[in-house]
Amino acid sequence: MCVQRRVVEYKTRGIISQRTLELKQEQIVMSICLSLDRVAGHYEVVEVALAHNHGVYLPQTFHLMSSQRRISELQAIEIEAVDDSGIRPRHAHDLASRLVGGPMNLSYTPRDHKNHLQSRRQRELAYGQAGSMLKYFQQKQAENPSFQYTLQLDSEEEISTIFWADAKMCIDYAHFGDVIAFDTTFGTNKEYRPFGVFVGFNHFRETVIFGAALLFDETRGSFKWLFEAFVEAHNRKQPRAIFTDQDTAMGLAVGDVFTQAWHGLCTYHIMQNAVKHLCNSKVEDKEEDEEPHILLDFSACMYNIEDKAAFEEAFDIMRNKVDKKKASWLDSIYKLKEKWTECYMRDVFTLGMRSTQLSESFNSDLKKHLKSDFDIIRFLKHFERAVQGKRNKELDAEFEATKKLSRIGMETPMLLQTSEAYTPTIFEAFKSEYRRSMAACSRALDGDNTYVVTIVRANGDLSSELERIVVGDPLEQTASCSCFQFKRTGVLCAHALKVLDLMNIKLLPNHYPLKRWTREAKSGTIQDTKGRDIIEDPKLDAMLRYKFVSHKFHDFASEAASDRECILLVDNALDILAKQVREKLRISRSILSESSNVQPNVQQDEGLLSSARLKKKRFNRKVQRDINLGSRRHASTKRKTQRNL
Repeated sequence: MCVQRRVVEYKTRGIISQRTLELKQEQIVMSICLSLDRVAGHYEVVEVALAHNHGVYLPQTFHLMSSQRRISELQAIEIEAVDDSGIRPRHAHDLASRLVGGPMNLSYTPRDHKNHLQSRRQRELAYGQAGSMLKYFQQKQAENPSFQYTLQLDSEEEISTIFWADAKMCIDYAHFGDVIAFDTTFGTNKEYRPFGVFVGFNHFRETVIFGAALLFDETRGSFKWLFEAFVEAHNRKQPRAIFTDQDTAMGLAVGDVFTQAWHGLCTYHIMQNAVKHLCNSKVEDKEEDEEPHILLDFSACMYNIEDKAAFEEAFDIMRNKVDKKKASWLDSIYKLKEKWTECYMRDVFTLGMRSTQLSESFNSDLKKHLKSDFDIIRFLKHFERAVQGKRNKELDAEFEATKKLSRIGMETPMLLQTSEAYTPTIFEAFKSEYRRSMAACSRALDGDNTYVVTIVRANGDLSSELERIVVGDPLEQTASCSCFQFKRTGVLCAHALKVLDLMNIKLLPNHYPLKRWTREAKSGTIQDTKGRDIIEDPKLDAMLRYKFVSHKFHDFASEAASDRECILLVDNALDILAKQVREKLRISRSILSESSNVQPNVQQDEGLLSSARLKKKRFNRKVQRDINLGSRRHASTKRKTQRNL
């Protein structure tokens, strides 16, 4: 036996004094050879070698010995948390070493770190891709019963499409699900499945997530199933408007399911297609000069023309400028004009949204933390991380809104009122309209409280501003403007504010500040599909208690670490306290289990998880290569669009 190795272990655990260590080192026996006397029934010492029979470890390498290397439970939690945050193992190990004063003070090596993560991933995928995904969702639902997930099975009982939404997504949709955008992307997961996400605006105009899905394919049937699952998860509540790209199957499914919603097409995608179909890669100089004008004409038809007759005239002129092939594409997009032109969207409640850029932006953020070879569990965890990033922005905005008062400028009764009601972002938009109303000219028309309102520019020019017709009602305290800004965005326009002032209404009537734009937008309780009040985070109280106690323990440990005897005292006290706490938790869990009357069939659950299968997608190499290059093609088209505009 070699006593030196054991002595070093004792030293690292701090349970013997320095004097005892010196005595043991002087009396080290390098090796002993024993023989068993079976008749007498005892061992006999045959040989004793006092000289070293192996190389002596340097003190600087003691931490590399097998007896010194172990990953504690707390270290395992830290390693997994850092991995979930997207930090590479090498960088994570370097950080852990620095926190304890160097790698010699860390009880595991970089190889141990990687082996632990690999073992963890093997445990996570113990039931295969599909079974492990189901187990992950079941754990989420156990943590919060309001977590929603739905699976679509094919004829062979294989999982083809998955939809899920956590408790906060359900709460956010109840408050802000009036206008949503849906988009799909590739290259986010190992199975090359299209990933779809439903997004919208909160009261700070920050991005909020309402649900996500992994699809097998992009057919009308798949989209229809997904949209029905989305509506079902949100208590059958439909949005007022939904934006998608020009995918035909998706558009048909939207019409099948979102019967109460206006369907708009992403204007950014349409402009990309305009660049593709109205511009040639190889053109003569004359054509090259004309094509930017075509794009400008098309952009004007999309964004600037408010009158339908003027749109028809401008579009017809533009169509006559191009050849037959380009005219064919213009004819096809013209058939969908109600879904993308300004003149047909003026009175549609869209919150100012015109594209699916919110969902595309989220997909871009998600891909920053993902690789296409990620298994489904790592994908789901990194998706959580990306969602939490968006939620952190909302918390930052909430904190800033509470910490700072909005800058009013002019202390008028209406601005004072709205600065307290609206969130800072929306108040800035309202304040801009209010200032424009102060620079507006008006004249009365025949009829009760009907006015023509024109905004005067800073240079006194009226010619570039359109005249707006505003009809006021002093009794109802309303002002309806022909620009329809309030109907589109929920923020009153300068023209209507001018007429309210003419009617001596100095405070904004209560029916104008939409709740979804106010500081109290998230007040009230929301119920899930089972009729239960949704609790956003059931573990919040436990997290706050942990935060309080962990800071207290950390400060106490830092103070005691300066003295060996103090740290031994703390270590012994924690051992005693840990036994008491574990016993208390055991009793509490036993009482809770008896009162719940729930007897889960574990074997049945494990059998279900093991038998679950994901429907496999079969690609040839060319298709896989096209999918991997998809994001680069998208970026190239985007640059070309911006260059031509």
